[in-house]
Amino acid sequence: MEILQSYNLTGLQWLAIACTVFLLGLSKSGIKGIGIIIVIILAFVFGEKASTGVLLPMLVFADVFAVIYYKKHVQWYYVKKLLPSMVVGVLVGVWVGNDISELVFKRIMAVIIIGSVLIMFYTERRQASNFPKNKLFSSSMGFLAGFSTMIGNLAGPISNIYFLATRLPKNEFIGTIAWLFFIVNVFKLPFHVFVWHTITVDTLALNSVLILPVIGGFFIGAYLVKLVSNLNYRRFILIVTAIGGIMMLFR
Repeated sequence: MEILQSYNLTGLQWLAIACTVFLLGLSKSGIKGIGIIIVIILAFVFGEKASTGVLLPMLVFADVFAVIYYKKHVQWYYVKKLLPSMVVGVLVGVWVGNDISELVFKRIMAVIIIGSVLIMFYTERRQASNFPKNKLFSSSMGFLAGFSTMIGNLAGPISNIYFLATRLPKNEFIGTIAWLFFIVNVFKLPFHVFVWHTITVDTLALNSVLILPVIGGFFIGAYLVKLVSNLNYRRFILIVTAIGGIMMLFR
């Protein structure tokens, strides 16, 4: 395809992208924490801001599989609680990210990741049994998640903080996050097309040839999730998120 040739990607870069979208499928199946690694690899290939537009349509595509597969487990109470503040965060992210330089954009992404990882380890070490129920906590987490998902599709660590604190069982954890981010990711699409211009005919053509690895990753991940206990699932999220944050900081 002539459009795909315009990217002038090497064989190694194509391999990295294919592996990345496979990981995307795994992530949307419920193997959380690897989203940061996906963002880092795509940012390395396409640049920080441009990579957000390459990734978003594939996120929406994978979200469709996730909401269908885990539809029986969604907890709408948490979706309704977080969604309004997430929308505000997205809108602020659109405004902030529209005019800043690529270097500043990258630094914001790194700060978000590292800060999220530190908070995750802090909350997990406390082993708090009482979930913070005040509106300030949920609104703050929602706003930060919305801002982070717009700036670099980086809301995963922050949403993990919130939902780890809820102590939801594994399937409810996955199903609730799936619906929440399906709604938010669809909401973000027009801003990437008409404001940031990061989604174009070229990026959509690239997305079209990467569909199969996403599907394969999703169903393999869904099988693996069934084999993991709730405790080990939480530990996996923390460890992989930390590794990804360190990679972004020093890349």
